[in-house]
Amino acid sequence: MTTYDIPAGPSLSPARMTWKFLRDRAGTIPAYHEEFGDTFSLKILPGPRTLVVFSDPADIKEIFAADPSQFHAGKGNEILKPVMGEHSVLLTDDAEHQRARKLLMPAFTGPSMRAYQPLVEAIAKVEVDSWHDGDTVIALDRMNAITLDVILQVVFGVTDESRLAVLRPKVNRMVNIDAKMLLAWSYPRLFALPPWRGYFKNQQEVDKLLYAEIAERREAHDLDGRDDVLSRLLRVGATSSSSVEPVETPLTDAEMRDQLVTLLLAGHETTASALSWTLHELGRNPEIHARALDAADTGDDAYLEACLKESMRLHPIIDFVARTLQSDQVVAGRHLPRGTTVTPSIMLSHSREASFADSHLFKPERFTVDKVAPNTWIPFGGGVRRCIGAAFSLMEGTVVLREVLQRYAVTAEAPSPNKLRNITNVPGDKAPLRLTMR
Repeated sequence: MTTYDIPAGPSLSPARMTWKFLRDRAGTIPAYHEEFGDTFSLKILPGPRTLVVFSDPADIKEIFAADPSQFHAGKGNEILKPVMGEHSVLLTDDAEHQRARKLLMPAFTGPSMRAYQPLVEAIAKVEVDSWHDGDTVIALDRMNAITLDVILQVVFGVTDESRLAVLRPKVNRMVNIDAKMLLAWSYPRLFALPPWRGYFKNQQEVDKLLYAEIAERREAHDLDGRDDVLSRLLRVGATSSSSVEPVETPLTDAEMRDQLVTLLLAGHETTASALSWTLHELGRNPEIHARALDAADTGDDAYLEACLKESMRLHPIIDFVARTLQSDQVVAGRHLPRGTTVTPSIMLSHSREASFADSHLFKPERFTVDKVAPNTWIPFGGGVRRCIGAAFSLMEGTVVLREVLQRYAVTAEAPSPNKLRNITNVPGDKAPLRLTMR
């Protein structure tokens, strides 16, 4: 008989543990770490299934480097399936995931990034132009407005203001999800009941708009000259100049819809939250704020990026990444059974004193002077499943910070406690900032 070595963990029922996990990970996970150490287990629904949480960098390195055919990330993200769809790059594994990643990656490489930067600058400038000296702006709302327009134009290629006006509120509704709504993602039948019915109807309306956009774009005469992700995906399967055979099998409308929604959800509120936390921290740390203003004036994007990275360390937007074992495996010296989900904890890794001294403090110099050890700063995950939009997110965040700080000094007007919304951590009071024109 096989003996497994599942680490200790809280003795709560799976239902209670799931509710705590969905509502207050920022409180419960550090408390369990204090009680049980670097590795502990949780029993959660649906299933119930076992999550084993890891926070030691050596263990995280082992998980990220493990055989992806046996450590399935798609299975670990299954809760996202009702909204992102079965073809999502986040939800697939093996050959299907490799194909999706191969098709999406060119949109987020160096040449494409350089092409997107002026667009980000223009969108941020329009937003900042609407601000006034002495005003208080709600950082999370204003950063959401910027990143939503960026993602709609970069991913969908939608620039027509009338279309943007229709999409914006529906997309915002789709990402505004609390713990109660997450339950329906685990139990989709709940979408037939109030209050979940309204969310499901809104999602159907977004899908209808996306499918209409896909159909219209298929007929566009300028498809070859467009750089947005939708146009790139529609060109998949076109013949090359040297061959009459398709380079790739064309994507179905459903496949395109799932990848577009994934990029929309994964690339919108995450970057907005990171920017909000960064501006909040700058607004409450005068010396760092002064240096950031100078960096914005002198074009020192490296320092602005360091501010962004440090806020992502101090306030991780996503708490963890997951891999589900497809067979019995030995992980960090523990024999774990097939079906176990192993979860490197971003939150615990980023607050580890051995990796980041005075981890509770906002210190951007960690990323300019200090050398950050591998597998300690992991906001984008790691290994072959590292977020394909990581470089784009950092570019976008740096550009937006520069546009804001060239025009305004900011002062934080509230403590901004952590709040879990959707699967992301956002400032609980949305980070109000008082503006002082420079």
